[in-house]
Amino acid sequence: MIFEKQVYTLEETQALALTLATLVEPQYTITLEGDLGAGKTTFTQSFAKGLGIKRTVNSPTFTIMKQYEGRIALNHLDVYRLEDSDEDLGWDEIFYGDAVTVVEWAHLIEDELPKERLAIEITRIDDTSRKFVLKPVGEKYMRLCKELIK
Repeated sequence: MIFEKQVYTLEETQALALTLATLVEPQYTITLEGDLGAGKTTFTQSFAKGLGIKRTVNSPTFTIMKQYEGRIALNHLDVYRLEDSDEDLGWDEIFYGDAVTVVEWAHLIEDELPKERLAIEITRIDDTSRKFVLKPVGEKYMRLCKELIK
């Protein structure tokens, strides 16, 4: 099953991410796909705020991963630079530790990702409008989407 949500303002995007943050638990994995400027990092910033993270969240493009402490810890990965790389970053520790993990450009590490996860595709419609397509893989992610997209 696929869930879709169109938002028309930055505030609606932020609200979607904040709500998602209230529904996750440690070891949840959320993947974000979308063109440059689609809003992956903006979405993650609001998601982090919903987790109670006080630090500034920005894209970890050059460091691959940043970790943040909040109500639930957050692993924020931007794997754009890992294309064609066989580098093992300790995937099991990242995905199955005490944090929730958000992965930007996740298709580049498809073989390393947990089988069950929430895949989100973000499409930029115009300066403020976005289309979110949520593809839950696994029962807990299906329940999460049903709660998120009422």
